[in-house]
Parts: sequence; structure tokens; C-alpha cells
Amino acid sequence: MDKSTKRLLTLMECESQTGRKVSTWRKAIAKREIPFVRIGRSVRIPQEFIEDLVVKGWREPVKSTTA
Repeated sequence: MDKSTKRLLTLMECESQTGRKVSTWRKAIAKREIPFVRIGRSVRIPQEFIEDLVVKGWREPVKSTTA
């Protein structure tokens, strides 16, 4: 991921976009599982990462073969 990003999201914004709790984001940051930027005491997540997370997790519905 490119380190220069256009938008950095707060953990609350990440929660509202993905449905994952802020505590889940904090745990992932503590384990260094996701990219983040620390600005003073606040933490930001690149919006590109969130968008990629959603795209990679997208699944098309399975068509039923029974009729």
C-alpha cells in the first residue's frame, strides 16, 4: 500500500463503514495486523485499506440450483 494517502479515517469512521467495533480495530492495531498512522495520541487508518478490505471480502450470492 502506498504510504501517501488522500484520506485517513478515525476508528469511529472505520466502525461506521465496516460494522467492526472500535475495540476490534484497537486490537488489530496493537497486534500490528493492519496499517495505521499515529498522529500524536490519535490513530488513523488509511481509507484505501478499508476499501481494499471490503473489496477482498465481497462475495456474490450463490444461485440456488433447486427449482
